[in-house]
Amino acid sequence: MTASDFRRLALSLPGAEEAAHMGHPDFRVGGKIFATLGYPDAAWGALVLTSEQQEFFVGAEPKMFTPVKGGWGKRGATNVELRAARAGPVREALTAAWRNRAPKRLIREL
Repeated sequence: MTASDFRRLALSLPGAEEAAHMGHPDFRVGGKIFATLGYPDAAWGALVLTSEQQEFFVGAEPKMFTPVKGGWGKRGATNVELRAARAGPVREALTAAWRNRAPKRLIREL
C-alpha cells in the first residue's frame, strides 16, 4: 500500500477531510482526527483506535499493525506499516477509527 492508497481509503469515509497536524497529513471527521500519515516517518500511517480494537488488529495482522510507542500506544494509537499493508484490513481499521471519532448522525448514515 502507498500513502496515496491510505489517503484514498481514509477520504472515502463519510465526512472525512484532510488537514495537517504537527507537520503530518491527518484525516478528520467532525473536526476530530481519526488517522494520520507520516508518523513516525513516511513509511507509516497511524489510527486512533481503542485498546481493544488495537489488540484485535495487531493480533490479526502483526506485520501490518503495531502499537504506537509510548503512552499513546497504550491508549490504542496504532501504526500501520504501509509497505506491508493490504487494503481490506486497512479499510476495516480505518472504519473503526472513523467510528470512534465520527458524530453519531454520520455513523447512522454508514
